[in-house]
Amino acid sequence: MPWWSWLLIWSGLVLGLITMFVLFGVTLFRKLMTLAEALGKLGDRFSEVGAPADDEVPSPRALPAVFQSRSRLAELAADRRFERLHRRQLRRDRAIDRGKLFRTSPVIPKDSSHA
Repeated sequence: MPWWSWLLIWSGLVLGLITMFVLFGVTLFRKLMTLAEALGKLGDRFSEVGAPADDEVPSPRALPAVFQSRSRLAELAADRRFERLHRRQLRRDRAIDRGKLFRTSPVIPKDSSHA
Protein backbone atom coordinates (compact mmCIF):
# COMPACT_ATOMS: atom_id res chain seq x y z
CA MET A 1 0.00 0.00 0.00
CA PRO A 2 1.27 3.45 -0.76
CA TRP A 3 1.99 5.89 2.06
CA TRP A 4 -0.89 8.22 1.16
CA SER A 5 -3.47 5.40 1.70
CA TRP A 6 -2.31 5.14 5.32
CA LEU A 7 -2.63 8.87 5.62
CA LEU A 8 -6.22 8.73 4.32
CA ILE A 9 -7.16 5.86 6.67
CA TRP A 10 -5.73 7.53 9.77
CA SER A 11 -7.12 10.94 8.94
CA GLY A 12 -10.57 9.35 8.43
CA LEU A 13 -10.30 7.60 11.80
CA VAL A 14 -9.21 10.79 13.56
CA LEU A 15 -12.01 12.81 11.93
CA GLY A 16 -14.52 10.12 12.96
CA LEU A 17 -13.20 10.22 16.52
CA ILE A 18 -13.42 14.02 16.67
CA THR A 19 -16.97 13.89 15.23
CA MET A 20 -17.94 11.31 17.83
CA PHE A 21 -16.50 13.45 20.66
CA VAL A 22 -18.36 16.52 19.40
CA LEU A 23 -21.67 14.62 19.19
CA PHE A 24 -21.19 13.16 22.67
CA GLY A 25 -20.26 16.62 24.00
CA VAL A 26 -23.37 18.23 22.51
CA THR A 27 -25.57 15.45 23.91
CA LEU A 28 -23.97 15.77 27.33
CA PHE A 29 -24.33 19.56 27.27
CA ARG A 30 -28.04 19.29 26.42
CA LYS A 31 -28.59 16.79 29.22
CA LEU A 32 -26.75 19.00 31.71
CA MET A 33 -28.81 22.03 30.69
CA THR A 34 -32.03 19.99 31.11
CA LEU A 35 -30.78 18.86 34.53
CA ALA A 36 -29.97 22.43 35.56
CA GLU A 37 -33.44 23.58 34.50
CA ALA A 38 -35.10 20.71 36.41
CA LEU A 39 -33.03 21.48 39.51
CA GLY A 40 -34.04 25.13 39.27
CA LYS A 41 -37.72 24.18 39.13
CA LEU A 42 -37.23 21.77 42.03
CA GLY A 43 -35.52 24.48 44.08
CA ASP A 44 -38.41 26.86 43.40
CA ARG A 45 -40.89 24.19 44.44
CA PHE A 46 -39.01 23.46 47.67
CA SER A 47 -38.69 27.14 48.48
CA GLU A 48 -42.47 27.47 48.23
CA VAL A 49 -43.05 24.42 50.42
CA GLY A 50 -40.40 25.21 53.04
CA ALA A 51 -41.28 28.86 53.55
CA PRO A 52 -42.95 29.37 56.94
CA ALA A 53 -46.23 31.23 57.04
CA ASP A 54 -46.39 34.60 58.81
CA ASP A 55 -48.75 33.34 61.52
CA GLU A 56 -46.79 30.14 62.08
CA VAL A 57 -44.72 30.04 65.26
CA PRO A 58 -41.58 27.91 65.04
CA SER A 59 -41.62 24.98 67.42
CA PRO A 60 -38.96 24.86 70.13
CA ARG A 61 -36.18 22.42 69.47
CA ALA A 62 -36.10 19.24 71.51
CA LEU A 63 -33.53 19.06 74.25
CA PRO A 64 -30.98 16.30 73.54
CA ALA A 65 -31.01 13.37 75.93
CA VAL A 66 -27.46 14.14 77.03
CA PHE A 67 -28.65 17.37 78.65
CA GLN A 68 -31.75 15.93 80.35
CA SER A 69 -31.86 14.59 83.86
CA ARG A 70 -31.68 10.89 84.51
CA SER A 71 -35.05 10.86 86.30
CA ARG A 72 -36.74 12.61 83.34
CA LEU A 73 -35.31 10.03 80.91
CA ALA A 74 -36.49 7.21 83.21
CA GLU A 75 -39.98 8.74 83.22
CA LEU A 76 -40.01 8.97 79.42
CA ALA A 77 -38.86 5.36 79.10
CA ALA A 78 -41.53 4.19 81.52
CA ASP A 79 -44.17 6.16 79.62
CA ARG A 80 -43.09 4.62 76.31
CA ARG A 81 -43.11 1.16 77.87
CA PHE A 82 -46.61 1.73 79.30
CA GLU A 83 -47.89 3.00 75.93
CA ARG A 84 -46.41 -0.02 74.16
CA LEU A 85 -48.04 -2.40 76.63
CA HIS A 86 -51.33 -0.51 76.32
CA ARG A 87 -51.29 -0.74 72.51
CA ARG A 88 -50.37 -4.44 72.70
CA GLN A 89 -53.32 -5.10 75.04
CA LEU A 90 -55.68 -3.16 72.75
CA ARG A 91 -54.54 -5.24 69.75
CA ARG A 92 -55.06 -8.39 71.78
CA ASP A 93 -58.55 -7.28 72.82
CA ARG A 94 -59.47 -6.55 69.20
CA ALA A 95 -58.20 -9.99 68.18
CA ILE A 96 -60.30 -11.60 70.92
CA ASP A 97 -63.33 -9.60 69.79
CA ARG A 98 -62.80 -10.84 66.23
CA GLY A 99 -62.63 -14.39 67.55
CA LYS A 100 -59.04 -15.13 66.65
CA LEU A 101 -57.82 -16.05 70.12
CA PHE A 102 -60.68 -18.17 71.48
CA ARG A 103 -58.79 -21.45 71.76
CA THR A 104 -55.28 -20.35 72.59
CA SER A 105 -55.68 -17.42 74.96
CA PRO A 106 -56.61 -17.43 78.61
CA VAL A 107 -59.61 -15.38 79.59
CA ILE A 108 -58.58 -11.96 80.79
CA PRO A 109 -61.51 -9.74 81.71
CA LYS A 110 -61.57 -6.27 80.26
CA ASP A 111 -61.24 -3.45 82.70
CA SER A 112 -61.40 0.30 82.27
CA SER A 113 -57.60 0.73 81.96
CA HIS A 114 -57.47 -0.51 78.35
CA ALA A 115 -61.07 -0.47 77.17
